[in-house]
Amino acid sequence: MATKRISPILKQLIRKPIARTTITDLSTIQQRSITYMPRPGDGAPRGVTLLPGDGIGPLVTGAVEQIMEAMHAPVYFEKYQVYGDMPKVPIEVIESIKKNKVCLKGGLATPVGGGVSSLNVQLRKELDLYASLVNCFNLPGLPTKHHHVDIVVIRENTEGEYAGLEHEVVPGVVESLKFCSERIAKYAFEYAYLNNRKKVTAVHKANIMKLADGLFLESCREVAKKYPSINYNEIIVDNCCMQLVAKPEQFDVMVTPNLYGNLVANTAAGIAGGTGVMPGGNVGAEYAIFEQGASAGNVGNEKLIEQKKANPVALLLSSAMMLRHLQFPTFADRLETAVKRVISEGNHRTKDLGGDSTTQEVVDAVTAVLD
Repeated sequence: MATKRISPILKQLIRKPIARTTITDLSTIQQRSITYMPRPGDGAPRGVTLLPGDGIGPLVTGAVEQIMEAMHAPVYFEKYQVYGDMPKVPIEVIESIKKNKVCLKGGLATPVGGGVSSLNVQLRKELDLYASLVNCFNLPGLPTKHHHVDIVVIRENTEGEYAGLEHEVVPGVVESLKFCSERIAKYAFEYAYLNNRKKVTAVHKANIMKLADGLFLESCREVAKKYPSINYNEIIVDNCCMQLVAKPEQFDVMVTPNLYGNLVANTAAGIAGGTGVMPGGNVGAEYAIFEQGASAGNVGNEKLIEQKKANPVALLLSSAMMLRHLQFPTFADRLETAVKRVISEGNHRTKDLGGDSTTQEVVDAVTAVLD
């Protein structure tokens, strides 16, 4: 049997203990520059379609424009005026989004009744933005009744009640068509896997909607088999709302049909700190629209507009999501860090967060602490 020989260099390493890295050594390492070799086009400025929208929309989108300029972020905006009472989204807006593939928008007012279609729904259907994502989490320094909340609500965006697929069968009898697609389940599990999330909860009402929601659960169960490292469970929507209010920290990623998801996302946002601080977006295979995550109050009221005290935090954090989507993670991190620092310090907060600051004062504070 051959005898293994140890080289003289290896002998020296065995005899001599390896020196421990000191704090000074680590700080030196962190200060070293890192050379990044981009792919061609990675650093080119990207066009983004901007829709200021209704109500407080121009205020909060204006806040984003100011901070993007202060950061020298590699984006430029193509702005279009679109309002919720328009009969349909102008064709030039759709063409701009299809060209840029990314859109940032303020709230669009949705008329109640009267047969006028929601422009939000039109955009989602036209661009096939089938997945809506809202991240509801505690912001450091912002007092809430519940702690350790970090919930991602992913809802199907184009089917179910929001698809507008309803008709009058006979006078006085209206039928609403509800479908289910496994692609939202795939998106939820893929999101959980790529973002190191541990659990996906399917929200349903299959005890009553046995066919429609039953199909939704079947899709979720089949997809769950392909992700054995992620825990999967199911909860009925009414119990889900009660559990959200009582113990929201038990939830991680939630996947829902359309209508339930809207209710669950706004509930979770209210628990985690309010709809004014929760980011979100709508995404499909080709296009994405980023906006305030929870829809409640996203157009504000006349008093907020007159006093110019709309909360820009939700849209600023949504813009950080957009920057990450555009593969500009450093700019996204800078923006998120600055916004969280301002909230944590507590000197510049709008009324919904317990302060009395104007939108511009919040913008100035965030700009001042940009790294």
